[in-house]
Amino acid sequence: MGVLAIIAALLLEQWRPIGERKAWSAFLTGAASWLEASFNAGEKRHGTVAWLVAVLPVALAAVALHYLLLWLHPLFALAFNALALYLTLGFRQFSHFFTGIQTAVRDGEIDRARELIGTWRGEPGTHRSREEVIRLAIEEALVASHRHVFGVVFWYMLLPGPSGAIVYRLAVFLDRRWGGLGAFGRTAAWIRTLLEWPAVRLTAAAFAVVGDFEDAVYCWRTQARAWADPAMGIVLATGAGAIGVRLGMPLGEIEGPVPRPDLGVGEAADVPFLDSTVGLLWRSLVLWVFVLIVLSATRVF
Repeated sequence: MGVLAIIAALLLEQWRPIGERKAWSAFLTGAASWLEASFNAGEKRHGTVAWLVAVLPVALAAVALHYLLLWLHPLFALAFNALALYLTLGFRQFSHFFTGIQTAVRDGEIDRARELIGTWRGEPGTHRSREEVIRLAIEEALVASHRHVFGVVFWYMLLPGPSGAIVYRLAVFLDRRWGGLGAFGRTAAWIRTLLEWPAVRLTAAAFAVVGDFEDAVYCWRTQARAWADPAMGIVLATGAGAIGVRLGMPLGEIEGPVPRPDLGVGEAADVPFLDSTVGLLWRSLVLWVFVLIVLSATRVF
């Protein structure tokens, strides 16, 4: 049932993408802000309680509804799981930005590409060079593919019903909202780190298998720890090595250069590597689905 729900959700999203999901994002942002205002008294235990209040009821309700629908008929549970995955995973949650940048750069519309990368990253992009736009687009695509696809799939398969997918996506969201709030955000940051540990390694392993294996493993082992977020450093370094592009590196900001470690080996980011990134992500997804089908088949027999 698990693999069928994943395939159904991916096909449904390709047929009828939800888009940017602004209403859903606004609801989550409002709920997180209310919980922060209600529980944040500057201590870690308050953040722990707020995290549990935000996530535990939703996860338990998803499990209960899954088993209720499974008791009524397996097809009901399958439809529920596919719907939950449709709302929590998918390339379309970020691909419109990537595709827009890819088209704009190829057509020579660099100002349009700068605008798109700035909107995607939530920061001004008008000062970006052409190479920086391409490099940042590849980085954002690699990270987003993990957070919106591979991480979701991993935890969906591990926990009952769609609870794993829901817990993972909420954990990433709450860490982004609360992680910088001192003691209050420590629990959100710790839980997200805990959930990412196995997931990023499987994502990176898929990149290595379907890309340049030797360079991917080399970059994983030697470069990932230097990134500000070591978990995403694994994803970025391995992805860069797998497609043979150089990512990371200092960024030219209005107030001066911002140092960042080098990731990857090979050539500077250019248009062909945008196509290579798309190919890497789709091959990795096919590999994951194939492995899950094989594992499901072994359970049957």
